[in-house]
Amino acid sequence: MSTRDALQMARTKELDLIEVAPSATPPVCRIMDFGKFKYARSKRDRESRKKQKTTEMRMLRIRPRIDDHDFNVKLKALRRLLEEGDKVKVNLLFRSREMTHPEFGQRVLAKLAEGVGDIAQVERAPGLEGRMLTMIVAPKAEKTETT
Repeated sequence: MSTRDALQMARTKELDLIEVAPSATPPVCRIMDFGKFKYARSKRDRESRKKQKTTEMRMLRIRPRIDDHDFNVKLKALRRLLEEGDKVKVNLLFRSREMTHPEFGQRVLAKLAEGVGDIAQVERAPGLEGRMLTMIVAPKAEKTETT
């Protein structure tokens, strides 16, 4: 069909003539409502983005001389963040003379990793960055059962 005839047919139906495959010989076109098509495509894209789970990097700050109750509160917060599916960057901040004994901080982070060992794994082991001891904890990947 000639381009002029196709355009005439589209105008009589009050629709648009859209080129689908311009590289084909002859070019392939479709008569459709382009506004409706764009709206449906944007709605479909929005739905697919809604279903995607983006993992966020959350932060948790603690100190090396943390008390038991405060430690348990931080552990509970860490578990909650991991259960939401987010990665957590645990920063242990040293102040002044606390830097002379970084092993205290290592112990606190090891105890924290042990506390969430059932639901998470240590993605990056504790490492000293300036005055901070940093560890990244990520939720364990869920295994799908096949029956």
